[in-house]
Amino acid sequence: MHHRPNPTYIAIIVIATITSSFSTLAATPTDFSREIQPILSDNCYPCHGPDEKKRKANLRFDTKEGAFRLKDNKTVIQPGNAAQSEIIRRITSTDADDLMPPADSNRKLTARQIELLKQWVQQGAKWGTHWALVPPVSPAIPQVKQKAWPRNPIDAFVLAKLEKEELNPSPEAPKHSLIRRVTLDLTGLPPTPPEVAAFLPHSSPDAYEKVVDRLLASPRYGERMSWEWLDAARYADTNGYQGDSTRTMWPWRDWVIEAFNKNMPFDQFTIQQLAGDLLPNATTEQKLATAFCRNHMINGEGGRIADENRVDYVMDQTETMSTVWLGLTVGCARCHDHKFDPITQREYYQFFSFFNNTPVNGGNGSGQAAPVIDFGSQEQKAKTAELSTAVQKAAVVILPLEKDLFPREEKQTPDASKAVAGLSGNIVAALKRTPEKRSVDALREMANFFKTKQPKYAEALTSLKKAIEARDQAASAIPRVMVMEEMSKPRDAFILNKGAYDKPTEKVTPGVPAALPALPKDAAKNRLTLATWLVSPDHPLTARVTVNRYWQQFFGVALVKTVDDFGVQGETPIHQDLLDYLATQFVKSGWNVKAMHRLIVTSATYRQSSKVTPELFERDPENRLMARASRYRLPIFAIRDQALSASGLLVEKLGGPPVKTYQPPGIWEEATFGQIKYQQDHGEALYRRSQYIFWRRIVGPTLFFDTASRQTCTVKQSHTNTPLQALTILNDITYNEAARALAQRIMKANPTPESRISQAYQLLIARDPTPDEQRILLASLQRLRQQYTTDKPAALKLLSIGESKRDEKLDPVEHAAYTALCTIVMNLDETLTRE
Repeated sequence: MHHRPNPTYIAIIVIATITSSFSTLAATPTDFSREIQPILSDNCYPCHGPDEKKRKANLRFDTKEGAFRLKDNKTVIQPGNAAQSEIIRRITSTDADDLMPPADSNRKLTARQIELLKQWVQQGAKWGTHWALVPPVSPAIPQVKQKAWPRNPIDAFVLAKLEKEELNPSPEAPKHSLIRRVTLDLTGLPPTPPEVAAFLPHSSPDAYEKVVDRLLASPRYGERMSWEWLDAARYADTNGYQGDSTRTMWPWRDWVIEAFNKNMPFDQFTIQQLAGDLLPNATTEQKLATAFCRNHMINGEGGRIADENRVDYVMDQTETMSTVWLGLTVGCARCHDHKFDPITQREYYQFFSFFNNTPVNGGNGSGQAAPVIDFGSQEQKAKTAELSTAVQKAAVVILPLEKDLFPREEKQTPDASKAVAGLSGNIVAALKRTPEKRSVDALREMANFFKTKQPKYAEALTSLKKAIEARDQAASAIPRVMVMEEMSKPRDAFILNKGAYDKPTEKVTPGVPAALPALPKDAAKNRLTLATWLVSPDHPLTARVTVNRYWQQFFGVALVKTVDDFGVQGETPIHQDLLDYLATQFVKSGWNVKAMHRLIVTSATYRQSSKVTPELFERDPENRLMARASRYRLPIFAIRDQALSASGLLVEKLGGPPVKTYQPPGIWEEATFGQIKYQQDHGEALYRRSQYIFWRRIVGPTLFFDTASRQTCTVKQSHTNTPLQALTILNDITYNEAARALAQRIMKANPTPESRISQAYQLLIARDPTPDEQRILLASLQRLRQQYTTDKPAALKLLSIGESKRDEKLDPVEHAAYTALCTIVMNLDETLTRE
């Protein structure tokens, strides 16, 4: 017979096992934030965490009070005594009914995690606060053995970690790789051959720093730095949803580029975008900055409920603010208290209420829903005023005619006349309004109805219709940008049951989570106070979150890999001291963006070679320890701009309306059921930088891969390896035309095949080809010549791709051969890679 083991016996064995294990525990104090809280968060918080509605057994481990209290006369955690702590008994239990986490949770602690929890309890169970919620303090710069390697404090932090791991940093990258890397990183374009030639022979210690300073001063810097911000701000040129109508937000995009180029301090950059309209005597530019908040999608579909729209917009603004500046997933608290982080549903709607006070009602589905700023030129405004006067003159002609046609008492509108009997409802409704306020459709129907009965009246109605159409067409051509504006009487905000717009429960007022610093006393509860709070020096998150994204931009992987989640489910940084150093320096510098970027790219860490040994790759495949430079595929926008730059086609013009470049036919039509047709631009518009390409929200530019959808806030970068990108770079019109133009450029500038191949290399990868590369490409060139000599129509077809004009003096066979050769060089791994 099988007997169930005696529970007392089991308890004795468990206690003995726990007690015996203490002899092997490490003497190093256990770190609550780095080691213990992640275990509790992953395994305990779902049932015993912040979400009160989901909490089981009235037990919680996300607060010190909850973890250390008595439960059923048992001490859940007894500091210094793991054997008597209920938490240790449960996680080591052999009874399936007692074991935690329970089997049906699909969670299981590892032996290492159990040992850490035992060690922590036995060492006194010192509680702590999640590291990201504690304001950063500038750490002491570490002492290192290899004192000659560091160039600035970043390197001391990195090297200290490497020395602890018994690793060495890599040598500095070759000079051609270094100038190409930093030029692409700071401007998004490759260095020119003269820039490379000027840098390579210099041996002075500050030669590289001078290159960096030149790049930081370039207008191309603002264009490059704007890309990630446009992703985060969900910038696009259409509204989204099925209708996806066009909007005018590009003046805000230009504001962002200019702000980076002017090195606007990040605190002002923040305040102006969240609350520029609330600044004293706010300028037009400061109001324009708040278009950041209005970049959300707008639903203009039929049947959509206005109040539901408005709530969705405010939620988007709230969650975008949180992702960009706090790095917290507050959206989880729309419907319930956050399951992992100290953010209650009430606190979510307190954030919500900051953005709830604009006059937007959700009913206007256009991309110019008020409040807006008019950015028309003087000529446009004068033309619109002139056409408005013409409308008034046309309306005046109609008044006496309607007085005769529709007799009625003084001050009555024509619809009150008995003469309207028998007219359609649309015409009667139009007659309730003064002529200039009638719709074009109503005027058309009226003119058609009275065409034979009252031709003079019908002619006047048609004239008014044409005048209104001309005025409206001119008015629609004026750029109007949606911005923020505060209502004189604040709108009430409520906690919404399960996030439903029509299920308000408890009223709330603007506020911030209790886990973060409090708002200043007596400060107005508005967006300006919120924005100022975000960039206050003692805020634990904003500076950290921001410099972490900068690190991601320059190294491919951020110090905190989960750039959008600094909560307890996010990654604990390997280099937390470095992160805190950068954050505190950022604030001390006056939130100087260019200074932070300069500090990063002038470090020895950044300047390392990207070559990696098999041993180092196996030890650190993601380069988190930074014993080398990161190597990854260039973002697709940089690949396109690089091709245009090397070919000489690039139009370096700052700002302006978006452009429609080459795109396969039928893409927009397919996505919009034929309602919206793509009309490609021509001329220089085809060769503008990628930042200026028109972005349809429901189907982004077909040239781009692994970019943000621009439908919601995105801060995490991805590096593509899709074969579709390779096929595009080989076959798309943009790249074929760029290869043709590059071929023409090198043919006209150089007399020999060797020198032409060398220039193509210099333009694209900032170096000369090796002898082996030269030999292989010369052989390819010869083969291509033979191919196009026997198939001249194929050569002419290749040379006809794209709208730029080719030099007809060049031999078509030779030009086609070099075009194909340039395509090869443009598709080299080194060309497509940020080394």
